[in-house]
Amino acid sequence: MTTLIICLFIALLLPYIAKGPVAYAMAKTGGYNNNHPREQQSQLTGFGARALAAHQNAFESLIIFAPAILLAIATSNTSALIVNLALTHVASRVVYNVLYLADVSTLRTLVWFVGVLSSFTIVYLCIP
Repeated sequence: MTTLIICLFIALLLPYIAKGPVAYAMAKTGGYNNNHPREQQSQLTGFGARALAAHQNAFESLIIFAPAILLAIATSNTSALIVNLALTHVASRVVYNVLYLADVSTLRTLVWFVGVLSSFTIVYLCIP
């Protein structure tokens, strides 16, 4: 169960870590506009736009992953398979972010699918 909690913790941190490249891109466009950051973010292009999309997608992935982990813990389904799926999800999210920043779209999509499938599989395995 500890590994599942650690995976959840890392997944919760990933959107905030993914904010770093966004802030970097914003700073390169004349400085970070803390008064209107979302307006500035909406004007990002290239690397900055990809960084913003990766940041936002990191939050979106939590909608599936966090409940899956909490369900596994609540139902005491903490088998090695579920732990491996959680680790797979976290690893895929890290790789996904790197691929997004590097503009490797096809492989990024495949990695995204692995992460989503991992989360849904955890939920499926918790069905009695």
